[in-house]
Amino acid sequence: MLGKRQQEPSCPSGAGRADGAVFPLPVRGRAERELSLFPGDGAAKVGNLLRLGEIGKSQGPSTRKARVAVAVTLQEVAEWIGGEMHGDGALLIAGARPLQEAEPGDITFLEHEKHLTAWAKCRASAAIVPLSVAVNGRPVIRVADPLAAFITVVQRLRPERTDPLPPHIHPTAWIDPSAVLGPEARIGPFVVIGAGTVIGARCTLHAGAVLGRNCRLGDDVTLYPQAVLYDGTIVGNRVTIHAHAVIGADGFGYRTQQGKHVKVPQLGWVEIEDDVEIGAGSTIDRGTFGATRIGQGTKIDNLVMIGHNCRIGRHNLLCSQVGIAGSCTTGDYVVMAGQVGVADHLTIGDHVVIGAKSGVPRDVPSGSQVLGSPALPRQETARIVASLEKLPELRKDVARIKKALGWED
Repeated sequence: MLGKRQQEPSCPSGAGRADGAVFPLPVRGRAERELSLFPGDGAAKVGNLLRLGEIGKSQGPSTRKARVAVAVTLQEVAEWIGGEMHGDGALLIAGARPLQEAEPGDITFLEHEKHLTAWAKCRASAAIVPLSVAVNGRPVIRVADPLAAFITVVQRLRPERTDPLPPHIHPTAWIDPSAVLGPEARIGPFVVIGAGTVIGARCTLHAGAVLGRNCRLGDDVTLYPQAVLYDGTIVGNRVTIHAHAVIGADGFGYRTQQGKHVKVPQLGWVEIEDDVEIGAGSTIDRGTFGATRIGQGTKIDNLVMIGHNCRIGRHNLLCSQVGIAGSCTTGDYVVMAGQVGVADHLTIGDHVVIGAKSGVPRDVPSGSQVLGSPALPRQETARIVASLEKLPELRKDVARIKKALGWED
């Protein structure tokens, strides 16, 4: 038996914007009421204003122009990417797929000459290839950077994957009246934005994203579904945070007192600088008293954990399942491969590369390449591994020597 429907929480009538305008927020029963989006215009012009009922609607296929797949010529593709075309310029291209999947009508790409054997077996109609590849009669476009060129082609042939959503606020979003939304915001279903939070221009918050109180988002930020930003999180410009990432949860800090683990209050915050990307399911803990900081341009893979008080440098690459304990500092351009573990209070220098599954128990100087658990210089670890591979035969040799000497066990 179903119980009574819970009373819906009160919903504010509008949220402020940095330029003084007011965004209409969902208020049931007022679908025909017009609210001004821009100061001084009232709500008159359709080109500048959106009705309350319209701004909340999702922009699905019924309101967006349908995409129709249209083939283009190989010559047109060459012009898109500024490439050197060889073959029939009138050849029609309808899709772009990688070597292993391409079919007739597709264009594919070879990033290196080592893929020429796969290209010979590929059914694609044409390929984008490096400048060094010789022309052999099959249609190709030669370019300096095949991967970048192929990305451009895919984006042109699949615009629905890259076109931004139209500005809108879904009627199920809950936005505190004191929150400030920048122009051209895209707020999806069931998004929650807490008191005092400020969101920059052209930000996109997908379904179920949650922003706590007093967060700050720069311009062109994207939060994917169910991403969570705890109170006080600061995010720079052009940051992408993928689904189920959690930014600003309490750090793992406890003191043992009278036989009990007593929590140390986590009173800091997280700061994420410009052009950072954070993968799905990753977590970054707030500082104990100050900031946990992620440097400009750093890219964090899925399922990465960064502990409280860490200072991650600029342009780091942290691969999946990396775990960095609290109060660590990394320099710029650090690379940590998958499943690296870093002990607390360590300093990792600039341009360090740490191999997969390494356990780092001590500081690593700049320019180092380390591997293993415990992590050692790569060459030393390679010698140790080579020696380990010889241990079974060495054991047999020792047994034979002991037998010859009469030293039986």
